[in-house]
Amino acid sequence: MKKLINKLVGPVVGLLFLMNMSSTAYADTTVSAEVSFIFNTLLFLICGFLVMFMAAGFAMLESGMVTSKSVSVICAKNIGLFSIAAIMFWLVGYNLAYGIPEGGYIGKFVPWSDASKIGTGYADGSDWYFQMVFCATTVSIVSGTLAERIKLWPFFLFAAILAGIIYPIVMGWQWGGGWLAARGFSDFAGSTLVHSTGGAAALAGAIILGPRLGRFNKKGEAAAIKPFAASSIPLVTLGVFVLWLGWFGFNGGSQLAMGTADDAIAVSKIFINTLLAGAGGVMAAGAVTKLSGKTDVVQMLNGCIGGLVAITAEPLLPSPLAAIMIGAVGGIIVVYGTKFLFAMKIDDVVGAVPAHLFAGIWGTLIVPATNSGANFGTQLLGVLSINIFVFVVAYIVWSLMKVTMGIRLSKEAEMKGTDVSETGVIAYSIRD
Repeated sequence: MKKLINKLVGPVVGLLFLMNMSSTAYADTTVSAEVSFIFNTLLFLICGFLVMFMAAGFAMLESGMVTSKSVSVICAKNIGLFSIAAIMFWLVGYNLAYGIPEGGYIGKFVPWSDASKIGTGYADGSDWYFQMVFCATTVSIVSGTLAERIKLWPFFLFAAILAGIIYPIVMGWQWGGGWLAARGFSDFAGSTLVHSTGGAAALAGAIILGPRLGRFNKKGEAAAIKPFAASSIPLVTLGVFVLWLGWFGFNGGSQLAMGTADDAIAVSKIFINTLLAGAGGVMAAGAVTKLSGKTDVVQMLNGCIGGLVAITAEPLLPSPLAAIMIGAVGGIIVVYGTKFLFAMKIDDVVGAVPAHLFAGIWGTLIVPATNSGANFGTQLLGVLSINIFVFVVAYIVWSLMKVTMGIRLSKEAEMKGTDVSETGVIAYSIRD
């Protein structure tokens, strides 16, 4: 027996020694700069194509929310705006945001060019791609709000201005090291920089464009449901799930690094909080509508988006419970924000303004509750400056377009539907 024990002890001790050495070696080892470069680049690329997939989510959500006579145009708008955003962000947008002087206000009007070096920590092209899909997301927000009464090509022109000039300027104020960054403004993944920017531009357009024919009566009440019935609630639901999936790339990729264990842990936490905030928005919106009568599935779906938008300003530092609460408030804001727009006779076809603008403001202002490095005054400054700038500039652009080229369809074209009047391609066969 003694000989057997001796035979066993030696290997076991040796194994424990090797395991300890292995553990110690792991704790003391860091990857090379090149390996970190590769992992960081992969994070941008993988999360970037998740955010790109959000374009499909917006297309499906909007296609389902509009009436059946305006679906083809929604598809044309979404693939068109994405293409326009890509071209404009290459042509001028990226360097307008990142060519800004430290603490400055505007960058350079020059095209993007690759200058990748190991020392930057990631391939320049991966960063351009990741930032471009954020730009496209901003433009997508505008599309659904103005649906069913705006002309297609004037919308494309505005998309080019928003993607190439308006969005890059405000993006540079924070992410490009501009004046808001210098003052300590915090917006991790863009509750204000992306979502409120898109929402403010959409709100300006909706005011200039006016509501769809017959949408409101003289008392400002919404018209009967039937003439404006959504073409497909299942399609809206699919769109929201696609957006929810893409949001993991949106928020997770905004960690901007995956070269260390700490970064990997941070991305995992961001994923959890993003998931829970969306869930909080869904259930809070559903509960609030149930209190008023019947559970509104459309508000639940938009509540999900409101919850996701709200957590986007700070998805890393909140506890899971805090993430649920932040998302829940975002969902409630969507419900009451929709009622507010009705009262103001502002026609937002898909509910993008409450979900992106209003919930984005909430998410940005609540950042100091979980991030001790942020303060309410600076957050308020950022929210006001970005939203006022975007709204005013967008309002001017929409107004100029209205009096020059015209932005609204004729009454006859609107009655026929945008599929007939704008593309000639009918999405659904309509039977009497």
